[in-house]
Amino acid sequence: MGGSNHEPRSLTGLRLRARMRHAARSLRRVYKNGADKEARAGMSLASLFGGMALANAALGAVHGFAGPLGGMLHAPHGAICAKLLPLVMEANLKAMNSRELNHPALARYVEVARILTGDKNASAFDGVQWVSDLVRDLNIPALSVYGFARDRFPEAVEKTMKASSTKGNPIELTEGELREILVKAL
Repeated sequence: MGGSNHEPRSLTGLRLRARMRHAARSLRRVYKNGADKEARAGMSLASLFGGMALANAALGAVHGFAGPLGGMLHAPHGAICAKLLPLVMEANLKAMNSRELNHPALARYVEVARILTGDKNASAFDGVQWVSDLVRDLNIPALSVYGFARDRFPEAVEKTMKASSTKGNPIELTEGELREILVKAL
């Protein structure tokens, strides 16, 4: 049955959580030792399943930014996405906590945090910290390294707000919230 639409939801969820845990354990290992075949195999599977998930889900503000920024900068798509991921996660959590306390995505952020950290008591913000630490540990550069500067914020924010991927974000982020993400990404 694999990941078919006929598979019980709980089994699909269990497999997704197992895959996330495996990727969380493998990424740093692969970064530190590219010859680690087990970790490389884990990341290959994570890449495959991630691609399948992205093809079947809305993307959100990370990719909403990455498309326009990719056209504005000579920067790898993955580096842009990695740099923005914890910043968008944090902005989403703050926005939902201030504007929509019962948003269903809040529980998903907690679940992801618990999977990533391995701590059954982790909060959503612990997940943000885990991803921030990963970005630091993998030496993902600031967007300024690629020539991005504050004078390009208006164009980037405008294009991000119009991007179809942004419409898949769990909550609509304001122009100010999008600008703050860019400030932190510099």
